[in-house]
Amino acid sequence: MSPYAFRALTGFLLLCTVSRLQLSGAAEPSIDRPNIVFFLVDDMGWQDTSVAFHSQQTDLNLRYRTPAMERLAAEGMKFTQAYACSVCSPTRVSLMTGFNAARHRVTNWTLKKNATNDRPHPQLEFPSWNVNGIGPSVGTERTIHAECLPALLRSVGYRTIHVGKAHFGAANTPGADPRNIGFDVNIAGHAAGGPGSFLGTQNFSAAWRKGDRIWDVPHLEKYHGTDIFLTDALTQEAIRETQLALDREQPFFLYLSHYAVHVPFAEDKRFLQRYLDAGLDRTEAMYASMVEGMDDSLGRILAFLDRQGRLENTLIVFMSDNGGLSASGRGGRRHTHNRPLSSGKGSAHEGGIRVPMIVSWRGRVDFATESAQPVIIEDLFPTLLEAAGLSSTQIAATGTDGMSIMDLLNGKPEKDRSARPLIWHFPNHWGPTGPGIGPSSSIRMGAWKLIWYHANQSFELFNLDKDLAERTNLASTESDHVRRLASELGRRLRSMGAQMPTVRETGKAVPWPDRLSAAFQEQE
Repeated sequence: MSPYAFRALTGFLLLCTVSRLQLSGAAEPSIDRPNIVFFLVDDMGWQDTSVAFHSQQTDLNLRYRTPAMERLAAEGMKFTQAYACSVCSPTRVSLMTGFNAARHRVTNWTLKKNATNDRPHPQLEFPSWNVNGIGPSVGTERTIHAECLPALLRSVGYRTIHVGKAHFGAANTPGADPRNIGFDVNIAGHAAGGPGSFLGTQNFSAAWRKGDRIWDVPHLEKYHGTDIFLTDALTQEAIRETQLALDREQPFFLYLSHYAVHVPFAEDKRFLQRYLDAGLDRTEAMYASMVEGMDDSLGRILAFLDRQGRLENTLIVFMSDNGGLSASGRGGRRHTHNRPLSSGKGSAHEGGIRVPMIVSWRGRVDFATESAQPVIIEDLFPTLLEAAGLSSTQIAATGTDGMSIMDLLNGKPEKDRSARPLIWHFPNHWGPTGPGIGPSSSIRMGAWKLIWYHANQSFELFNLDKDLAERTNLASTESDHVRRLASELGRRLRSMGAQMPTVRETGKAVPWPDRLSAAFQEQE
């Protein structure tokens, strides 16, 4: 039996249920709960928008056309230092559970049951991470009970609607179906993290490229054979399901999780020509057309809510699940698509983890505001529960690693975030190469960011206030900062039960970053 099959029986798995909390003393039904829309984009970079998240507008901002994002930013708060994980499944599981990836152990992307997607590595063997994603388990040696976000919202009266990409659990496991973690409705969500095709004429299937049919997008048969783009079909389904919730006079949680702008890129003919006319190569023109198609979807959701008179009591979160793709698949020069950020998807550098994020909530969030406070994906879990009326005691009982950002949204910061550690843990091998790409653990505290690379047991240290592009590694000259951040990173990883790879040559685990390995001694 493979170690991953064995893990399915005896290892760490995640159980999403409401059995532990049961919401004793839940908020009264009379509370006017806001509707919630979480608009998640796949692989969208920090710069893939006409909205400037940098301190100044850039050439990339001028390339893209995203008027709906501009409207959302004008009607809400823009977060310029928002973070996700560097690849998709860890981000999505962190959102649903409120746990850091080091704790839930879905540290890489998932697809097939009991199978790892780690690429072979010449120096390291990787731990038996939670390859099956979210799912119930019996008889495990270690089980974390996590009340998933949609289940908690449903328990206080929400209709919970999933439309689009799921990627919470591997095929043929419970987590592959969003209804098993608390969604009332699931349209198009399954195990795969990308679509077979974006085109209705290709039935959203991978058959056209002789691909594994596991990538075929489900539940959209009525669009098969029609000239429709996947983003458009998902938007129509989201509006239809939201209307049903409104007809029932029920607050709703709409999780609209687009497959765009993931590969395989396709031409969204509604928007393509303007980018070809602008001189972009065909790959980048396709990509830009998909970005605009995503933005068109956001605009249609906003227009629908406006027509229904629901924008006044709807909390809207716009976010990407990781940094923009840049190591492969794009046109132009690799690792440049997120500038001024370094690198892209799969990287511990800022281009892989810093993402666009906007929050709008009329009457609660001031228009055209901005926050430079660092926030991370698991922070959205307690934030949305707080918005839905759950008490601080109930939220704390979930054991979340996140910190609610409601104080920031209300314009009344009550918590000191200046020295709060943000943690990333990727004891895995994604595949491509490039700056910051590889097995690593990272921490950011204030302006300082430390990356601990597992393969060569070395550090990178950056001051992001002075070096956003992460060009100058200060690890050899700032030993006090290395020691301070390594100590905190090691302590945090151990407290969350993080897994480390094994060094092939010695058979020993990669040391914690704060332990006095030879590499650490050299940099002291």
